[in-house]
Amino acid sequence: MNNTPLPKDIPLDLPLPEWLLVILLVVSFLAHIVFVNLMVGGSIATLWAEIKGLKNKEYDVLAQEIAATITVNKSLAVVLGVAPLLSINALYTIYFYTANSLTGIMWILIIPMVAIVFLLTYLHKYTWEAMANMKLLHISINALAVIMFLFIPLIFLVNINLMLFPEKWMSVRGFLSALALPNVFPRYFHFICASLALTGLFITWYMGRKNYPFEEYFKVFTRAKVKRLGYQLALGASVAQFLFGPIVMATLPAKGFSWAMMGVILSGVAVAVYAVYYMIKTLRGTDDQLDRYFRRIVISMGIVVVFMGSGRHVYRANAINPHRELMAQKTAEFEQASKEAREQAANQQEEEKQAIATAEASGDNTAKGKAVFNSYCAACHKEKAPLVGPPVTEMQEIYADNKMDLIKWIKSPGKKRPDAPQMPPFPQINDTDMEDLTQYILNIK
Repeated sequence: MNNTPLPKDIPLDLPLPEWLLVILLVVSFLAHIVFVNLMVGGSIATLWAEIKGLKNKEYDVLAQEIAATITVNKSLAVVLGVAPLLSINALYTIYFYTANSLTGIMWILIIPMVAIVFLLTYLHKYTWEAMANMKLLHISINALAVIMFLFIPLIFLVNINLMLFPEKWMSVRGFLSALALPNVFPRYFHFICASLALTGLFITWYMGRKNYPFEEYFKVFTRAKVKRLGYQLALGASVAQFLFGPIVMATLPAKGFSWAMMGVILSGVAVAVYAVYYMIKTLRGTDDQLDRYFRRIVISMGIVVVFMGSGRHVYRANAINPHRELMAQKTAEFEQASKEAREQAANQQEEEKQAIATAEASGDNTAKGKAVFNSYCAACHKEKAPLVGPPVTEMQEIYADNKMDLIKWIKSPGKKRPDAPQMPPFPQINDTDMEDLTQYILNIK
């Protein structure tokens, strides 16, 4: 922690109890990430199917049907992303905004990139027939959208990942530097695999619905074939997750690990193995058995998502809490020092007011002018040497025969000196005190 920055926290009350914000963060993030997965995985599956559709028209139909869902899923992903974004802002304000500033321009570019990629998906979706004779151009539009769909989550992941490691803040020099942290790409590829796995199950469900007019669109493919394609995608991506998962764990710093975190993650792995087993069993079965274990698989994968999302939060809490405790200690010390400084300033102000009152009661206008000067002017002006502003002797040279201009300047000053800060106005000084003050300034020796 020696080289780790410890900024002061923002001493504001949370809008909700912390435990409730944590629950809201985890639940809302899981709802958001499911549709992000479907959006990203669906765009990749659409690109793959449309490329294969150059030789087999049935794949082009499949691509068009998947593409029709992307715009809906992306809208849900955006709407459901508001709650976790606000929650993480409230819970981890300093960490979130520090990561934002360190990732720099890339974080800001998310907004225009999201707008552009959404327009590309609508363009791709609604020009399918119009661009039927320009398939390469149509595929290129989708390919560009896929690239952007893949890049936007990478920016988010880099930013959220950087939050966890305050010890890296001093060495990070922009987005590329944060991207080079060893655990970024394993986590990213794990996310891509999760997107493809959920998309595979989504395709199986979406194309297999009883009210889905499958035969109106497909002339050669059967429902069973498309369902099997969905299962195969889900199975392949899930197996890949088993490969990337240990790499993710190996590249994460040990500071966030705990027995509770490991218990949550391993429980998720066990349920994932259960789901994979039934995917394999389904693919080995006959076509009329394709729906037999589907609900069991989906529920299992849903539980896996909950475990993994919860494990992610436990790791985040473990990783950040020691730093948060040090930051809270520094904040408490600052608040105490600030309180003492305010009390000292208030006492000094009271003493100065008392000095002005005493001088006024004595009838000594010079003593009163000096007391007013000490109260309002002495912090920035010395009698014979420059401090923040010019010395009194210089004021005497400028306003020797012009007290009224000196009074006007004190009440509403401008800025004359480029090497000095502008003097604040003092309209609160009443006319009697102002008369004694300016008389003191112009006559002090």
